[in-house]
Amino acid sequence: MKVERILCYPIKALREVDLDSVEVTKHGFPHDRRFLLLHVEHNEGKTTYKNIHIGHYPQSALFFPALDTSADLIRVTYNPPKGTNASPSTLDIPLRPFVDDRQIINVEMHKSPTKAYLMDQPHHDWFTQHYGINVVLAYLGPHYRPVLMSSTLNGPAPPLPSKNPQSTSWLTTLSTSILGPSPPPHQVTFSDCAPYLIASSRSMDDIHPRLPPTTTDPMRIEKFRPNIIISGAPQPWDEDYWGEITIGEHGTQSEVKIECIHNCGRCKSINIDFATGAPGEGASGQVLKLLQRDRRVDPGMKYSPIFGRYSFLGKGCEGRVVRVGDEVVVSRRIEERTKFGEFCSFSFFLSFIHSFH
Repeated sequence: MKVERILCYPIKALREVDLDSVEVTKHGFPHDRRFLLLHVEHNEGKTTYKNIHIGHYPQSALFFPALDTSADLIRVTYNPPKGTNASPSTLDIPLRPFVDDRQIINVEMHKSPTKAYLMDQPHHDWFTQHYGINVVLAYLGPHYRPVLMSSTLNGPAPPLPSKNPQSTSWLTTLSTSILGPSPPPHQVTFSDCAPYLIASSRSMDDIHPRLPPTTTDPMRIEKFRPNIIISGAPQPWDEDYWGEITIGEHGTQSEVKIECIHNCGRCKSINIDFATGAPGEGASGQVLKLLQRDRRVDPGMKYSPIFGRYSFLGKGCEGRVVRVGDEVVVSRRIEERTKFGEFCSFSFFLSFIHSFH
């Protein structure tokens, strides 16, 4: 097997950026999902921020980021929906903006909180114009969100972050004194719940025959929003049983181990027509339903079809490089499919499942 593609999403919910190679970190790729768009609503004098996810804001598919690391910026191009006469528009965003004096807001995603910095008014205005709703752009900066599910196979779920960090129970204090402090939790950017999503193009090939031959908007693997796409799997859906993959020359100082821990349940975002930025019509809008026939293989998400594996970087691999064309081997297989929610905090599990609807 080989690394077929490497995909990065600098701004959550917007389209992908293809990379030839990338450094891997425990938090994900260096520029993956470090920006987030939020829908601003004002109700009875109170301002609320709603995270923009592509499944609920399908027009996000019309925005194309490009990374220019030499100029230290992200250039976003808005391509109007197919069939309109509007012209494309572009916006430049600093890749690593200064955060001094920026307004800080609280962001919570699937019960996992963090802080973020609001970008400049011209950025907000540009996205507001093209989304047609009041939108702001936020930058994560040095902050991260705690991972609220296990980052190891059969591992315990991390506890929910305390709303009062000064408040601890006598039981927590006692267990800490006996067992020592818990290891620091894994952290992520604005990814939903894990730093990496691994997908197999062989499984994608199994989806195409399900669609009628007259389908005008073929299913694209980008709609599943993976980070690393693997080609050459021995059979479709083999990744359901991957516990760990090794990328690069096995047994060397450059190998990268990726631990595949949880299944990825799919939502209505895979039904979006990328050309129109709207829910697909006809067969292209029925992909989720088609997959529900035989891909509801995780009892933890019994109504959601599975495609891909939520994954974490293996120990000792921080800072190594993954390249398109690298060899991939399954270095650990599991006998049974994992069950989502079995090693997650309960509140996170409920929040994540609710977001599918």
